[in-house]
Amino acid sequence: MSDRAALVKGIRAWLVFFIICLVLSGATAFPLVHELRWTEDLLRSLSVPEHLPALMEWIERVRRGLDTADAEYPFLLYGTDWLAFAHLMIAVAFYGPYRDPVRNVWVVEFGMIACAGIVPLALICGPLRGIPFWWTVIDMSFGFLGVIPLYVVRKRIKRLEALTARPVPTPGTDRLTVPPAT
Repeated sequence: MSDRAALVKGIRAWLVFFIICLVLSGATAFPLVHELRWTEDLLRSLSVPEHLPALMEWIERVRRGLDTADAEYPFLLYGTDWLAFAHLMIAVAFYGPYRDPVRNVWVVEFGMIACAGIVPLALICGPLRGIPFWWTVIDMSFGFLGVIPLYVVRKRIKRLEALTARPVPTPGTDRLTVPPAT
């Protein structure tokens, strides 16, 4: 296999992994009420309340809030439906770099910026919404973990770009020049 083919294969594998993570993250935002009930039951069956009482208290509080919202104000959960939709649409955007990595490297860079943006969002909005700091750290981890595959993909795309630099016509001449790799 050529270097170019190996790079493309690796880029696509990382992108598929990232897309799957985005889709799963988005899909889990739809059934929040049921998920919290299942999570609470699972944690109880694993004796988590005895070992991590703060986690259990938080899960119970969030579940009660979601139950109340679902019963009395179901329109509030429409916001999480939009969150799920956004994750799914962002996942679709990553088809561009899957298809043509060099041309669509900007999508990967946009994803990296979005991952970085998770940190200030969590640090600002978490305290404003009464989110425990340890949960804010968990939220920020999605940005730290999400940027890893995107960083790997971007590095590989830049190597691929250097391998596939094409000659372009020099304006006003018949000569071809190869643009410098970035």
